[in-house]
Amino acid sequence: MGRKVILATCSLNQWAIDFDGNLERILRSIAIAKSQGAKYRLGPELDICGYGCADHFYESDTLLHCFQVLRKLLESPVTQDIICDVGMPIMHHNVRYNCRVIFLNGKILLIRPKMLLANNGNNREFRWFSPWNKLRHVEEYFLPRMIQDVTEQDTVPFGDCVLSTKDTCIGSEICAELWNPRSPHVDMGLDGVEIFTNSSASYHELRKADHRVNLVKSATTKSGGIYMFANQKGCDGDRLYYDGCAMVAVNGDIVAQGRQFSLDDVEVVTATLDLEDVRSYRGEHCHPHVEYEHKPCHRVKVDFSLSDCEDVYLPTHQPIEWQFHTPEEEISLGPACWLWDYLRRSGQAGFLLPLSGGVDSSSTACIVYSMCVLVCQAVRDGNSQVLEDVQRVVSDVSYTPLDPRELCGRIFTTCYMASENSSEETRNRAKELASQVGSSHMNLNIDMAVKGMLGIFSMVTGKCPQFRANGGSTRENLALQNVQARIRMILAYLFAQLSHWAVGKPGGLLVLGSANVDESLTGYFTKYDCSSADINPIGGISKTDLKSFLQYCVEQFQLTALKSIMAAPPTAELEPLTDGQVSQTDESDMGMTYSELSVIGRLRKISKCGPYSMFCKLIHMWREALSPLQVAAKVKHFFQMYSVNRHKMTTVTPSYHAESYGPDDNRFDLRPFLYNTRWSWQFRAIDNQMHKMFH
Repeated sequence: MGRKVILATCSLNQWAIDFDGNLERILRSIAIAKSQGAKYRLGPELDICGYGCADHFYESDTLLHCFQVLRKLLESPVTQDIICDVGMPIMHHNVRYNCRVIFLNGKILLIRPKMLLANNGNNREFRWFSPWNKLRHVEEYFLPRMIQDVTEQDTVPFGDCVLSTKDTCIGSEICAELWNPRSPHVDMGLDGVEIFTNSSASYHELRKADHRVNLVKSATTKSGGIYMFANQKGCDGDRLYYDGCAMVAVNGDIVAQGRQFSLDDVEVVTATLDLEDVRSYRGEHCHPHVEYEHKPCHRVKVDFSLSDCEDVYLPTHQPIEWQFHTPEEEISLGPACWLWDYLRRSGQAGFLLPLSGGVDSSSTACIVYSMCVLVCQAVRDGNSQVLEDVQRVVSDVSYTPLDPRELCGRIFTTCYMASENSSEETRNRAKELASQVGSSHMNLNIDMAVKGMLGIFSMVTGKCPQFRANGGSTRENLALQNVQARIRMILAYLFAQLSHWAVGKPGGLLVLGSANVDESLTGYFTKYDCSSADINPIGGISKTDLKSFLQYCVEQFQLTALKSIMAAPPTAELEPLTDGQVSQTDESDMGMTYSELSVIGRLRKISKCGPYSMFCKLIHMWREALSPLQVAAKVKHFFQMYSVNRHKMTTVTPSYHAESYGPDDNRFDLRPFLYNTRWSWQFRAIDNQMHKMFH
């Protein structure tokens, strides 16, 4: 009957500026799509160059190399007899646009520039691109000579247009356009476009996957249609992890779902759909020419069919229930995949983690173990790329990882750095966890180095600083804690560089950090201590979520050593012990609990609260537990701590982005780092409000 279509969307682990690798993955996805009978292949946003090129988008080389890759694609026999939809930056009339290039059998059909740019959160598209804001307007784009030589076309349509095949009509959206209140799919659907495509570079945040799925379902619930969603996956060179979730929906139902987290560089999701289902749905729900005035889409016609006349016996995909991960599963999988990409692409031989026996460093250790579980599973599933990568990491072409603990022993080194202020309990907790995950574990004592540093200071100044417990001032107490913390950082890097050399093995190790998002928010860490590392997989995750994650690891991985770690109060162990026991705890040092910090962090970033509006919200949120006076004291204490320590965020270790209230100074949370820490006007507003409440 000629009404059923097979469509392919994909998730690709593209890498910014890796034109060879990106080309290979695009071609592989097209080949898989064709092998499954698809006639349309949709790829992620900017899949030729990678989404995360950042200021490389300014370079003419990036544009040049994109066209060179496009030429390779146009010439490849793999791209014959299937409509291919790829992404790249293109300069038109000396203006740079984020574009989709749609081609078939060596001819470019159209170029569709992005109309609504992403410019919030981690996205800064207005820095590099301009939006195409000429609604329903199409111009001629003059192709560069290298493309003309292949396509034998001088110009192609460029602008807000749709593709009209012999049997249906296809319109493009690009990433953020789906999230926008004026999404193009609305008017396209009312004008008869039946298939919507969305090429995304959508990054992972905890508890965000359902937003994406709901938007895709909603897009076709309102006016019917087929919606294809493609996304990048993996770490393409920075703090973000793009989390796949390629999907196909029809008339408000998801019919095909890709994975959110995996080590597969190429994942293709195909679906067989009946165009008559769209027409029947719209016949009942939509009467656009009666209800709406709209300007018709510019249609680019192509002599090609997505359907086949002999399709009556072709089964169509039926609605499925989307399977969402729990937040604990997301923490286990997302950062683990990000770590694997970073490790294999960095050329290093593994990781070194200062393991203190506390919740944070234990969480990092569990994520590395989860990574090893994923690697072993991928190898068992026949993933040749993962096997090749792990053999390169361990410098053994005959190696096949089968057991996660054994793999941990090869690529993961943990180190407990004791001082005279460390307790036997934390040493034993670190040792037991290292044994259960299988890491190569070291115990060392830093007292000799600390005494050496302080000896130099005493020799020069004639002064000997003391801890507060021994009669010293607050300044002395803090300085003595910082010396211990910073020496641990120096030793971590020394062992990362030389521990493999010491046993005759090649390669260096990446140092992993373990400061959580709440500690970064308040600056409750020493600048240039063990929080200073190469990368930090938990830097965007709250303490509350990390505790839940460790409980999940006890059950999922049988890491029973975590039980005692979770039961212990969080402590930095930088002040002297009292009768051999820890006397210093994190929450007493900070003056608030970690759960209170999570609430404050969300109000500061997500709700955009300054001190006064935060106080006004918290007096209601915390009215059962705290008086307005206590709330005011906590708000003032937080903002003083935050502003005094904000400078630390300028040097904080690059962290996996996981939380929408993260304080990452790189591009997510842009703030000054030199504040007037008195906040005199703002705190006076709080005081005035309290005066009104009590008088």
